[in-house]
This record gives sequence, C-alpha cells and structure tokens, in this order.
Amino acid sequence: MGNQKQKWTAEEEEALLGGVAKHGPGKWKNILKDPEFAPFLTNRSNIDLKDKWRNLSVSTAGQGSKEKSRTPKIKAITAAPLPNVQHSAPAAPLLLTAPPDTVMDDAPNSTHEGKNAPRYNAMIFEAVSTTKDTNGCDIGAIVHYIEQRQEVPQNFRRLLSSRLRRLVAQGKLEKVENCYRIRKDTSLGTKTPAPKQKDVRPRQLLSSGLMTTSESVDDAANAAAYRVADAENKAYMAAEAVKEAERISKMAEDSDSMLQLVKDIYERCSRGEIVLLA
Repeated sequence: MGNQKQKWTAEEEEALLGGVAKHGPGKWKNILKDPEFAPFLTNRSNIDLKDKWRNLSVSTAGQGSKEKSRTPKIKAITAAPLPNVQHSAPAAPLLLTAPPDTVMDDAPNSTHEGKNAPRYNAMIFEAVSTTKDTNGCDIGAIVHYIEQRQEVPQNFRRLLSSRLRRLVAQGKLEKVENCYRIRKDTSLGTKTPAPKQKDVRPRQLLSSGLMTTSESVDDAANAAAYRVADAENKAYMAAEAVKEAERISKMAEDSDSMLQLVKDIYERCSRGEIVLLA
C-alpha cells in the first residue's frame, strides 16, 4: 500500500491534482500509468492516491464552511448602530439600517397568497366538491386535503382562512355553520315589480345572457387554475425523480470505488504481498 509514513511533497500533490483533472476522480490506476504523472508518484499506490484525494476534498469543504460562518458577523456589525439612530429619528431610519435578511424574508410572504390564489381556489373547489357531507368541508378537512397533494407554507391555515372568507364574499362559496360548500343559487339581486307584458321577453333574455356570461367566466377561471395546479404537481414529481436518479448515480460511483479497492487488494494478495487494513 505504499510508504504511508512518507509525507506528501508539493510535486506529488500537483501530479495528483493534474491526474484527477485529466482522468477524473477514481481513475487512480490510469493516473499511475500516465507517463506525465508517473515519475512523481513512483512511491504511491492506488489507495494512497484515493486517501490523499479524500483528504484534499475534505479540507477544501471545511474551508468553504468556515468562510460561510464568517458572514453573519458582518450583518451583526451593520445592525449595531440601531439604538443611536432610534433616538435621533422616529421609525423611518430603522428601515434603512435593518439587516437585509429581514427585508428579503418578508417579501415572499406578502406575495405568496396573491401568486398562488388560482391554484388554491382550484384545490379548495376540488376538496369541497369531493366531500359527501351536505354541509361541505370544514377548514381542517380542506387543509388536510391540500397538504396531501402539495407542500404548503407554515402559515397556510391563516392564508386559507382568508381565501375562504374572500370566496364567500364573492358568492362562490357559502358557509354553513363551520363548513364551506359551493354556492348553488345564482340569483341576481332582489325581486322587482312585475313588468308590463311587452317588456317581459327582453328582460328575460338580458338576465339569461348575464348569467351565462358570468358562469362561463367562472368556469374558465376554475379550469385554468386547476390546470396550473396540475402542471405544478407534475413539475414537482419530475424534480423528485431527478433527485432519486442522482442519488442512485452517487451510490453507483461509491460502489465502483469500493470494487476498485477490492480488486487492488486481491491483486496484491495474489502476488504474495501482505496488505494491512487500517
């Protein structure tokens, strides 16, 4: 397994890095056979190269994490002058010196409901229409129905309650006790006095046209919202499939490395060499 006590020289490390850049990680035998790097790695074996490459990778990752850990200190320094500014001015300067994370975190929450309103409407109508209860669904059942089909924010119950109140105010849903159901009546306004005989037909035609237009617009909006929700659900499933494929690929790479290690040990044992496993 090579001279483990001998410290790696700068020339050996440069040869290892150059070989990985040329042949790729895990191709230790090819690197040792390459005439460009072999003269510098005569005292090293496949396992030596693998261990050294792993150590270099771990040390690089550790330096990256240390650099990230230093970032919050800068934010704390910029936020320190807040007490002095508060005495000299009312509330306006606080917005100018507030940490960037505070402003950035509030923006997605303020626009989340408006951006996802059509999708939530479609999911609400779907949940209410699938229930067998004549009174409809309560807010807990609707939340459970939507959570089973897609990811929701932490304050989703409050957003859903606001969305349900808005749909009730628009006349698309009606509230029965603590449940919500799709509104069945489509009456327009209050009753008016009976018109004269000659005015009956035009008024009926006008009322029918308004009802048909309103229903067609609502149906089109609900259908579009449902299609958007379905497309986003398919995109989420595709992303999960990609993650699973990447995980399987990583497992295959690890298996190849382990197989290469076993082959090296077998070759050394077949030549009568003594292999020590740490």
